[in-house]
Amino acid sequence: MEDLRLDSLAGVGPVTTKKLADAGIHNIMDLIVRGPVEISDITGMEKDTAEKIVNKAREHLVEGGLISKDFVSASEIYKRRQDIGRITTGTNCLDTLFDGGIETQALTEVYGEFGCGKTQLCLTMCVQVQKSKEEGGLEGGAIYIDTENTFRPERIVSIANANGMDPQKVLDNIIVARAYNSAHQTLILEEVGPLIEENNIKLIIADSAVGLFRAEYLGRGTLSNRQQKLNHFVHLLSRIAETYNCAAIATNQVMASPDVFFGDPTRPIGGNVVAHTSTYRIYFKKSGKKRIARMVDSPHHPEEEVIFALGEAGVMDPEDTEKKTRKTAAKKETKKTTKKTAKSDETPEVSVTETPEVSVTETPEVSVTETPEVSVTETPEVPILETAEVTTDGSSELTTVEAPETLALAEALDEEFSDSELTDV
Repeated sequence: MEDLRLDSLAGVGPVTTKKLADAGIHNIMDLIVRGPVEISDITGMEKDTAEKIVNKAREHLVEGGLISKDFVSASEIYKRRQDIGRITTGTNCLDTLFDGGIETQALTEVYGEFGCGKTQLCLTMCVQVQKSKEEGGLEGGAIYIDTENTFRPERIVSIANANGMDPQKVLDNIIVARAYNSAHQTLILEEVGPLIEENNIKLIIADSAVGLFRAEYLGRGTLSNRQQKLNHFVHLLSRIAETYNCAAIATNQVMASPDVFFGDPTRPIGGNVVAHTSTYRIYFKKSGKKRIARMVDSPHHPEEEVIFALGEAGVMDPEDTEKKTRKTAAKKETKKTTKKTAKSDETPEVSVTETPEVSVTETPEVSVTETPEVSVTETPEVPILETAEVTTDGSSELTTVEAPETLALAEALDEEFSDSELTDV
């Protein structure tokens, strides 16, 4: 914009404008964001001169109505906050926690362990911010500062499809900056001013804001230096959100506190520097397949917890997840039934004609005809035998004995009969 050019300020000539532009300060809003101390350090000008330039920039923005006056009534601030922009999360539970959505002109910090949904929330918000104001968006773009290499455009496509949006247009409105170290991360944030104006940016995401500082500054000896640089980064992010009227989300890592014996030992990284700078602080934690979000710090929100889930549309209400799983199961069942009906249409003749013939004709013949003949005819003939017994007086009697004993008795009778004939002779 023409009225925000640096040379439009009184007392700022071409030489000063060139110094400021070389330091990454391209318009009047950048002067407000950086502050006099930083401007003095990066340009080499006197601190008093830098303070005068920053004060002139502030007066210029107040006259243009871009920032508030020094002294205003509380009722005026209340009216202004009624019109403040909010970005819906696409879920009733998180919108209830945030009182309508992610707020502009504020820094929202989300911390939690790995896999709890921090990045999924950031990717979802990149899509939600592009919706119309009637649908809960701000009709703007997003800047994604990726420090952990976790930005996935495929996930943006799936979330856009789930929300009925054009994936190509959604991807075109997201500017991704890959940060490789903490100094590069800070430099990227310092250069976002012109991008915000040119691309109508309404959301800035730093995922994660503390990861690179944590990896580079190791040990207690570097703790002070790390906290100073981290303090500069988070304050710069907060001032950009307030000055450019956009929302800012910063994700944070956690650690386990060793002195906690009872309760949750999870603590966010960054200490009080990050805690004091964040406007809203939310804690994400796992609960099986679902997630729990708790408002830890807020100027006006109550401390409460809500349950949400992750799905194709990013962050979702648990009820929507259950409905989708039921629909998916119903679709699978219908597919199975259609397959079964198709198979039954093709194979009824084989199952009806062949199986009954085998069970009815062949099986009864074997059980009825063969088994009775064996038990009735052969069994009585074997054990029974009639023999004639001759006594000493010449009379004979019929005796019925069993087969094994008959042979021995016959031999005895033969011997006895032969002896009797010899005595008579």
